[in-house]
Amino acid sequence: MMQNVHLAPETDEDDLYSGYNDYNPTYDTEELENDTAFQQAVRTSHGRRPPSKTSLASSMGRPMTGALQDGVARPMTAVRAAGFTKAALRGSAFDPLGQSRGPAPPLEAKNEDSPEEKIRQLEKKVNELVEESCVANGCGDLKLALEKAKDAGRKERVLVRQREQVTTPENINLDLTYSVLFNLASQYSANEMYAEALNTYQVIVKNKMFSNAGRLKVNMGNIYLKQRNYSKAIKFYRMALDQIPSVHKEMRIKIMQNIGVTFIKTGQYSDAINSFEHIMSMAPNLKAGFNLILSYFAVGDQEKMKKAFQKLIAVPLEIDEDDKYISPNDDPHTNLVIEAIKNDHLRQMERERKAMAEKYIMTAAKLIAPVIETSFAVGYDWCVEVVKASQYVELANDLEINKAITYLRQKDFNQAVETLKMFEKKDSRVKSAAATNLSFLYYLENEFAQASSYADLAVNSDRYNPSALTNKGNTVFANGDYEKAAEFYKEALRNDSSCTEALYNIGLTYKKLNRLDEALDCFLKLHAILRNSAQVLYQIAHVYELMEDPNQAIEWLMQLISVVPTDSRALSKLGELYDSEGDKSQAFQYYYESYRYFPSNIEVIEWLGAYYIDTQFCEKAIQYFERASLIQPTQVKWQLMVASCFRRSGNYQKALDTYKDIHRKFPENVECLRFLVRLCTDIGLKEVQEYATKLKRLEKMKEIREQRIKSGRDGSGGSRSKREGSAGSDSGQNCSASSKGERLGARLRALPGTNEPYESSSNKEIDASYVDPLGPQIERPKTAAKKRIDEDDFADEELGDDLLPE
Repeated sequence: MMQNVHLAPETDEDDLYSGYNDYNPTYDTEELENDTAFQQAVRTSHGRRPPSKTSLASSMGRPMTGALQDGVARPMTAVRAAGFTKAALRGSAFDPLGQSRGPAPPLEAKNEDSPEEKIRQLEKKVNELVEESCVANGCGDLKLALEKAKDAGRKERVLVRQREQVTTPENINLDLTYSVLFNLASQYSANEMYAEALNTYQVIVKNKMFSNAGRLKVNMGNIYLKQRNYSKAIKFYRMALDQIPSVHKEMRIKIMQNIGVTFIKTGQYSDAINSFEHIMSMAPNLKAGFNLILSYFAVGDQEKMKKAFQKLIAVPLEIDEDDKYISPNDDPHTNLVIEAIKNDHLRQMERERKAMAEKYIMTAAKLIAPVIETSFAVGYDWCVEVVKASQYVELANDLEINKAITYLRQKDFNQAVETLKMFEKKDSRVKSAAATNLSFLYYLENEFAQASSYADLAVNSDRYNPSALTNKGNTVFANGDYEKAAEFYKEALRNDSSCTEALYNIGLTYKKLNRLDEALDCFLKLHAILRNSAQVLYQIAHVYELMEDPNQAIEWLMQLISVVPTDSRALSKLGELYDSEGDKSQAFQYYYESYRYFPSNIEVIEWLGAYYIDTQFCEKAIQYFERASLIQPTQVKWQLMVASCFRRSGNYQKALDTYKDIHRKFPENVECLRFLVRLCTDIGLKEVQEYATKLKRLEKMKEIREQRIKSGRDGSGGSRSKREGSAGSDSGQNCSASSKGERLGARLRALPGTNEPYESSSNKEIDASYVDPLGPQIERPKTAAKKRIDEDDFADEELGDDLLPE
C-alpha cells in the first residue's frame, strides 16, 4: 500500500510555492506548428487512437488524471476515479466507449430455406391475394375477384399443412383462415353462385374456433332472400339476431328491418308491422317508417296510416341547416372555409339524405292520400297540413301540384287548372312550376293563346327554367314562327344541357325549316343520350329519307323495329322504302308484318291486294279487299275489286252475285252495270236487257249532267268576260272549261272498272308520317312537362319533371 505514496523531496521543504510556475507544454498553442504529434493527428486519424504511455509522459510535466505511471493509474478524485477499475491494475487502458473492441461482427445471413421463413412468405402471399381479390371486386371485375379468392384459399390450406408439420396446431393463424373463407364466400355471392357461398359460410359458422361467426348468418339470410326462400331467410335472420348481443343496437335494428321486409314479401303484414313498430320505437329511421306505412296500407288501416305518416315526418334528419353555409360577414377567412365545405363529401351526403327523405314522404303521401279520407282531395289536404307543421314545409307546395296531377289522371281538367292557378301568388319557384304545367295543359287543349300567356308567366318567374322556355317555344312553334321557336329551345338548352325535350323539339324545328343537316345533328346527339328511344330513331330515319338516302333510312328503321317490333307504321314504312328500291319480296314481308299487327290500315291492305293481283294470285287478294270494304263500307271501289278478283280467278257465278249485290247497294254506279252487262252477255242470261237499259239511262243522265256543267261554266265565263271588257277572255274561259271537263273525264276514267278493272291501276303512295295506332298526329313539338320524350303520335303521355317532383 505504501508503494502508492510519494514523499516530497527534502530540497523543496523551504519553497512552499514551488511548481506553480511550471508550464505544461500541452497548452502551448504557439508551438503547435512544431509539434509533430499534433500535426500528424490533424492530417490523419492518428488523434483518434488511444494515447501511448510514452507520448503522455513526454508531453506532461506531471502524470494526467487516469494516466499510468510506473504501472499505476492516478485516481481522478480522492474517492474513486472515473474509469478506474481493478482491471487497470492489470495493465488495461482507459476505454469507456469500447473503441478498442473493434467493429461489430456482420449480421447472420437469412436462411430462406428454413421452414419458418417459407411459412412467413406463404402467409404474406395469402394476404396479398385476399387484398387483390377485394380490390378487383371494388373495381367491378367479379370473375377476377373470385379467381383471386380461390387462389388464396388453396394457398391457405397449403400454409396450414406446413405449419402443422413445423409447429403445434395451437399456433395456426385463425384470423387468416377466417378472412380467406369469408372473402371466398363473399365473392361466390357476388358472382351469384349462391350454393357455393352458403357452403362456405357453413364452414365458418360451424367452426367453434371462430369467435363471433354467428353474425354471418345474416349474410346467409340475405342469400336465401335473393333465392326467394323467405322462410329460411327469416330463420337465419332470427338466429343471427339471437347471437348478436344487445350492446350492438344498430346491427340488431338492421336485422329486424330485414325480417320486416321479408314478412312483407311473404304477405305476412301483421308480423311486418310488429317488426317496424319495434324499430320506430327504438331507433326510428326513414326506411322503417316508409315500410310501416306500406304495411298499414296493405291491411287497409286508415288511422294507423295517418299515425305512421306522422312518425315518418318526425324522423330526425340529423343534418346541418342551410344557414351554416351562408357567410355571416365579409371575413375572407370565414368565406374561404364556407366555400370549401359548401360542396364537400359531407355536404353531398346531407343533400342525398334530405332528397331521400323527401322522396319517401312524397311517395307515402301520394299512396295514402286517396284512401285515408272520403276523397283523394280531402286526403291530400290532410297530408299538406301535416307537412306544413313539420320540418319539410317546402314539400307542401309539391303535394299541391301533385294533387293537380291526380286531377289530370282522373280527366278532371277544370279542377287541375283551378288547383294550379292557386300558385300564381306564391313564390317564384312554385309559381314557375305551376305556370309551366298550366301552359302544358292549355297547349294540349290547343288553346295556344292561354298556353303562351302562362308560358310567359313561367319564364318571367324563373328565367332559367328550361321547361318554361320549352313550353314557350312550343307555343311559338304552333303559330308557325319556327326561327323564334328555335331561339327559345336553344336558350332552354343553354340553361340545362340535359333538357332532352328542347333538343328534340329543335330538331323538329330544323326539319320544318328544311335545315336537314342541323336536324340530323340534333337527333344524333339525342340518340347518344336516349339510346332506345323509338321516336328519336324514327326521326333520324325520316331525315335520311328526306335527304334521299334510302339505305341509311332503312338501316335506322331496322334499329327502330328492334326496339318496337310490333309498330305497324314503322313496318309499313320499311315496306314502302323497299318497294321504292324495287325489292318487292322484302316489301311484301314488311307490309305483311304491318298488316298482321294492325289489320285496319287501308294503305297496307291496298298494297297487299295489288301485290297478289300482280303475282296472279287473285283469290288471295279477295280477303284483303273484303276487309277494306268492311272498314270503308261506303266506298264502292273495294267491293268492285272483290268482284273483279272473282271474275279474274274464273268464278263467274260468284262474280255475278257480287256485282248484283253492289248494284242493289249502289244502283247509280256505271262501272258495276257495265260489268253486269258483260257477264250476263257472256253467260247468256235474260237479265242482260234490263241491265243494258239501266246502263244507257245512266250514261244519258251522265252526258246531260256534263253538258249542264259545261254550259254553266261557259255562261259564267261569258258574263265575267263582259264585266272585264276583255274580248279575248272568252277563249280563255272556254279553254278553262274544256280543261276542267278533261280533268273530270280523267277522274271518271280513273274510277275502278271504267275501261280496265281497278286492280290494274297504279298503287297509291303511303303517307310517310310515323303514326302509332294510339295517337293521331305527327311532329308536334313536345312539351317540357312530359317525363319522357315522345312524339305526338303517342297519346298516353306521362306528366313529369315540374308536374311530378320526385
